Amino acid sequence: MNRIVDKKKLAEGINLFEIETPLIARKRNPGQFVIIRIDEKGERIPLTIADVNIKKGTITIIVQVVGKTTEHLGTLNKGDCLLDVVGPLGQPTQIEKFGTVAAIGGGVGQAVCYPIAMGMKDAGNYLISIIGARTKDLVILEDETKKFTDELYITTDDGSYGRKGFVTDLLKELLDGGEKIDLVLASGPAIMMKFVSLMTKEYGIKTIVSLNSIMVDGTGMCGVCRVEVRGKTKFACVDGPEFDGHEVNYDLLMKRLATYKEEEKLAYDRYLKKIVGSKE
Repeated sequence: MNRIVDKKKLAEGINLFEIETPLIARKRNPGQFVIIRIDEKGERIPLTIADVNIKKGTITIIVQVVGKTTEHLGTLNKGDCLLDVVGPLGQPTQIEKFGTVAAIGGGVGQAVCYPIAMGMKDAGNYLISIIGARTKDLVILEDETKKFTDELYITTDDGSYGRKGFVTDLLKELLDGGEKIDLVLASGPAIMMKFVSLMTKEYGIKTIVSLNSIMVDGTGMCGVCRVEVRGKTKFACVDGPEFDGHEVNYDLLMKRLATYKEEEKLAYDRYLKKIVGSKE
C-alpha cells in the first residue's frame, strides 16, 4: 500500500499529496507521471509527479477536483493509503542548456511545469516563469517557483492578482519588448497551449507542450490518449506526454478531450448523491 504522509490544500478544490513510494521517487525524472487507483473498484487516473524527496522516499502529486475519482481522492487524509501507484511512466523531459527558457503553467498545469522548470534551471538556463489562473485564489506554487526562477510573472483572467489577462498577453509583451527566449514550455488547458503555440510559431521559438490531461490507462493499451502530431497518430502516455507544440492538432485534441464528458458528469453526479445520501 502507498501511504499518504502529508496532505495540503493549495486552493479551493486543489490538493497536494505527498505519497510514500521509495522506488518511484528514486527513478523519476522531470516530465514523468504516475497512474493511481484509490481502491479495487476505482478508475486509473494519471497524475504528474510534481516533486520528489529521495531521502524520505516520497513523491508529490497535485490534484484538482474535476470528477468522481478526484473528488474521492480529496476525501483522503494523512495516514490513508492508495491501492496502486504505478510509475514512473512516460518519456522524461529533455533537460539541457538552451539559454533562456520560459515555463508557462495555466491553472493546475503549473504542477506539471514546476518540476520541468526546476530541471531547466538546474541545467544552467535563465528561467522565466509565467503562472496563469482564472482568479487569485487558484494561483498555485507561486512561493515554491519563486525560489529558483529568475523572473516570475502572475496573470489572472479577472485581474484579482498579478497582471490582468492571459499568459499569452504576458508572453507577447515580453517578446515584443525584446526578450530573447530560446525555448517555451507550456502546460495547462488545451486551448491555452494552442494559443501559446500559435504565438511562438510566429516568433520562431521552439515550444514543448504537455498533453497529460488526455490520458487514462497510461500504458498505451486503451488508445484513449491518441493525438495527432505532424499528421501522425501518437499515444500521449508512451510517446509523450510532451510533444512539439507546433505539430499538435489541437482541434482534434479538444474534441477527444470532450468525448466522455457526459459519462464523466453522470458518474460524478452519482457519486455526489451517494455521499449526500450516506450523511442523511
